[in-house]
Amino acid sequence: MKACFLSPRALAALALALVLGPNLAHAEGFDAVTLARGQYLATASDCIACHTAHKGQPMAGGLVMSSPVGDIVSTNITPSRRYGIGNYTEQQFADALRKGIRADGQPLYPAMPYVSYAAMTDADVHALYAYFMQGVPAVEQAAPPTELPFPMNVRASMKLWNALFLDRQPLLPAPDRSPQWLRGRYLAEGAAHCGTCHTPRGFLMQEKKELNMSGAQVGPWYAPNITPHATGIGAWSEAELVQYLRTGRLEGKAQAAGSMAEAITHSFSQLDEEDLQAIAHYVKSLPSIEAVEEGAGMGSRFTQGKPGNALPELRGKGYQAGMDGAYLGAQVYSANCAACHGASGEGTPDGYYPSLFHNSATVGKTNLIASILYGVDRKTREGHVFMPPFGDQPNAVNHLSDQEVAALANYVQVRFGGGAPTVKVEDVARSRAGGPQSPLLPLARIGMGLAVLVLVALSAFMLVRRRRAGARP
Repeated sequence: MKACFLSPRALAALALALVLGPNLAHAEGFDAVTLARGQYLATASDCIACHTAHKGQPMAGGLVMSSPVGDIVSTNITPSRRYGIGNYTEQQFADALRKGIRADGQPLYPAMPYVSYAAMTDADVHALYAYFMQGVPAVEQAAPPTELPFPMNVRASMKLWNALFLDRQPLLPAPDRSPQWLRGRYLAEGAAHCGTCHTPRGFLMQEKKELNMSGAQVGPWYAPNITPHATGIGAWSEAELVQYLRTGRLEGKAQAAGSMAEAITHSFSQLDEEDLQAIAHYVKSLPSIEAVEEGAGMGSRFTQGKPGNALPELRGKGYQAGMDGAYLGAQVYSANCAACHGASGEGTPDGYYPSLFHNSATVGKTNLIASILYGVDRKTREGHVFMPPFGDQPNAVNHLSDQEVAALANYVQVRFGGGAPTVKVEDVARSRAGGPQSPLLPLARIGMGLAVLVLVALSAFMLVRRRRAGARP
């Protein structure tokens, strides 16, 4: 692994920015090179995406993130001594980052990807500490606490989880691999924590390492298979993957939305070209795994479907017939989607509004529903890509009901995705509520209830036994 995280070109540019930047120019205790390195690492780690609430102060926390066991609220990680991490020593910072242990000794929830950050080197942790202590403006504002339902709110249980699933060993040596591959592995498995989203989770919410990067549910979205299998990105070249990471779009194949759009906006689009190439090189070298959930058995997600147009069939039917019958999806599409994506789903010539056929989002149902409900919001050097949400504005003109979203999604699947209608109203309601919930919570409650009953029964048995023993002559 290279001793320096930055290329000489990027290092010089960032060091100059530190000299000129208002927040970092007067920092004391850490040199500009270390601060620049820490800033780049924080960008590669995408810290700002999770630790910044919508329209909130950077790194001040307060972002509510849906998880299968309840909502988790990100914390203030600015150097505020009262509300943030300003009192953390470097060792405490390192323990939080790589072991999931707060300064007060309490465990963090693994929504914080310390399982991936455990691979980061001491030198990089030091640079991150320097940046967060002296390169991030302090925000004197408390983030709301995370209040998971019982028994998930018992943080002590995370100590057992860490003992089972946290690998604190550094990445294994690979002397037969190129420096580019090693760099890509370090970034993808460590700072960029790709597996946190793209690796399926087990019953106890642990990453299934044997299915690394083969696709997983993330709240209302689905992080797809990114292994070189046909159901993953086997049809992509390394250059295409680099383009996608830099811009969030690959014409005729994919458009980044949801948490991936945030990662493109705040992280990948700002990384050095050499690092993007290293990540692409490593990801394309992963073991090929067939998708086990969404996309299983369908082949490439990027060549499905064709243009289609049901709008002429509406003529003469009347408004009510369309809204009550089989044409509801076409009606909703015509009113809300056709102006941008075209009557036949062809998109615009420049690709700003993408085609809906040969589009991975229209093949499955999870991301199709989420895209309709939550829209797309992505910013890169190429500009701002925006699709309005149609699900979170109850009083807005373009708000769609669960029934309308289901009808629209099914219309898109059939007309443009080349498949059968698979979306049910309850699927939309589940996505609107933040995604599927884990059975772990009710089962844990049942298990604890049974444990209490056993303890009560055992106590009663012992009490009766003592009384009988005391009553003997």
